[in-house]
Amino acid sequence: MGGDEKLVWAASKADIMNLGATIRVNKLGLGTIITVLAMIVMLYRYGNTATLERKPAMVSLKSMLSAAIDAAQRGGRIVYQVREAADMHEKSKGKTKEGANEPVTDGDLKSHLTMFYSLKKAFPGVDIISEEHDTGSVDVSSVMPASTFNMEVSSIITDDILVPIHDIRVWIDPLDATQEYTENLREYVTTMVCVALRGYATIGVIHKPFSNFTAWGWAGKGVSSELQMSVPQGGPKDDIPQIIVSRSHAGDVEGFSKAAFGERTKVIPAGGAGYKTLAVIQGDVDAYVHVTLIKKWDICAGNALLNALHGNMTTLDGLSIDYSSREDYKNEGGVLATLYLHKNYLPKLQELRKKKPH
Repeated sequence: MGGDEKLVWAASKADIMNLGATIRVNKLGLGTIITVLAMIVMLYRYGNTATLERKPAMVSLKSMLSAAIDAAQRGGRIVYQVREAADMHEKSKGKTKEGANEPVTDGDLKSHLTMFYSLKKAFPGVDIISEEHDTGSVDVSSVMPASTFNMEVSSIITDDILVPIHDIRVWIDPLDATQEYTENLREYVTTMVCVALRGYATIGVIHKPFSNFTAWGWAGKGVSSELQMSVPQGGPKDDIPQIIVSRSHAGDVEGFSKAAFGERTKVIPAGGAGYKTLAVIQGDVDAYVHVTLIKKWDICAGNALLNALHGNMTTLDGLSIDYSSREDYKNEGGVLATLYLHKNYLPKLQELRKKKPH
């Protein structure tokens, strides 16, 4: 108790004793004194708490990795079931910048509802950005929270990290390669979840629903056993670059890639950013090149897997891709993704872009 508070207490005690010795105590006066004393004690004990910052809610990244795996696999089951159905109710969202049709199906929308709300119910305060969005009022009462425990995660990741909830952005793609999905080119289709920590792609999950393959990784912590087994050792197999590119504008990128890496370069068109990134990780190709705008939910999960495997994904100018803002969801700088020799490919692309900007 401070000096002033001692004086108040001493004075109050003396007053009460004097009053008791001479006259009957005034009950109202005594009540006032007790109230004042109580206020002094409260101010002393709690007066400084108003100036303290409230601690932010914390999130377990280990739990979030488990939930991301569960959400991607749940979405994948729906994607599979809708594709097996007679009618996917395909519609068009419009045209891409390159003029290609951008379809959406029941698979996209139903997978979105399951993935988005299972994660939202497991982590209510986390900011989640999805390629799709709700169309009107939807009933998600039957969607259970994503499981925050995964046996494989627990066996590989032995510790955990707790981070402030406002440092996290979750990017989900409920159905990557929708065009190929409508064409029944199932091998290209994936569902993806990415957890970005302060803008850095930290946790990634890519699930192939038609082969029941799930790759996950946590940068600095570890990757799934299935993914680890599929990663080639020793770098590229020969000196002829093999580049994987989008099917929607393969011709343009083929010329671009051969101009950068030589006429012998083998250019492989494929659908889905998730599929193409996995092709790099699994050693089927040396690099994934995308020369135009691409949305961040398409590449965040693959970026995180490459980060976990000490690979690289950058813009064609060599810049890291920032995933910290939901408003800034377009990556307009193109993509170069490699598991090995990123520094060998990047200067050739940069030199070409200086001569012939895209």
